Amino acid sequence: MGVCGYFVVSWKCLVVLSFRLLFLVPPGLPVHSQGDSQTDNKVMDNITVRQGETVFLRCPQGDIVTHTAWLNRSSILYAGEDKWSVDPRVSLVTLNQEEFTIKIEDVDMTDEGPYICAVQTSRRPRTTSVHILIQVPPTIINLSKGIVVNEGSNVTLMCQASGKPEPSFTWKLLSPSGDLASEDEYLDIPSISRQRAGTYECTAVNDIATDVQTVEITVNYAPSVSEGRDVGVTLGQRGLLECEADAVPEADFEWYRDDRRIFNGFDGMEIEDAGQLSKLTFFNVSEADYGNYTCIAINKLGSSNTSFVLYEVIEPTSSTLLQEPGAVQDGNSGSMGTHVHTYTCLLLAILQFLLRF
Repeated sequence: MGVCGYFVVSWKCLVVLSFRLLFLVPPGLPVHSQGDSQTDNKVMDNITVRQGETVFLRCPQGDIVTHTAWLNRSSILYAGEDKWSVDPRVSLVTLNQEEFTIKIEDVDMTDEGPYICAVQTSRRPRTTSVHILIQVPPTIINLSKGIVVNEGSNVTLMCQASGKPEPSFTWKLLSPSGDLASEDEYLDIPSISRQRAGTYECTAVNDIATDVQTVEITVNYAPSVSEGRDVGVTLGQRGLLECEADAVPEADFEWYRDDRRIFNGFDGMEIEDAGQLSKLTFFNVSEADYGNYTCIAINKLGSSNTSFVLYEVIEPTSSTLLQEPGAVQDGNSGSMGTHVHTYTCLLLAILQFLLRF
């Protein structure tokens, strides 16, 4: 139905038709160009506003104004005091002989574009145009999920975000190193190593704000067992062998005495596994317990092993602590004995000499 279908012919209908014919925004309207001084058409500077804020559109009046209106593209927002827009966010602020101002609250991307203030004066019509630019804070809308890969695999992470101006991206490995990994929405990690496992942070930033999200990379690798330490234990005492393995996923442990596997509770031994550490405990070491032991760490990617020797330590007894008389002499005692012997011989010689008289 036509614009005037709901009205009898009136000035309102004529205003609508005249505004639509004379003041429609032509395609490709230049934003920053200045108005032609020979005409009554003026282009104002762009208005930049953030998403969610309120924008005020001001139009100077002057002269004797018969009709005035604010248009958005081909839609009339206000014709004088009469609101034509059905959008509740649009409202009239000021209308007098000096200015005609409306406002749009909670602006969104759909509000971006050209706006025209059309004024019909007693002399001739004139227009003032302005372009609204909406700035939108970045929002990460597509982020790679946490992944689990084997060491040596090629990994690509993706981080995409909306926003205006278009956001820029940075990738950073938060743990353990904190190194800057990339300045692109895609992060490529060729032949990933266990040292590159951890939490990766994607940051999307523009002139308005910043959005940050994280993704976890888990790197699986075969066990690596620390070198075993031989342990000496006195007969009848408590003994302990410890086996430590670095692996993802965590390793399962197996203990062997020579070629025979040891199970928990076997011959008074206890096996306790806790994360990367396995303990083999002897509560009362016997002669039969001394010997060679092997710890094997196993996960789905491989295995590793190390060997231990449990050997006997002889406790010192009271007989070994006591020394027989004269059994041990220090260097000074030998020297002193020589001097005493010489002195004794001299005394005997003097005594024999005196007995002659």
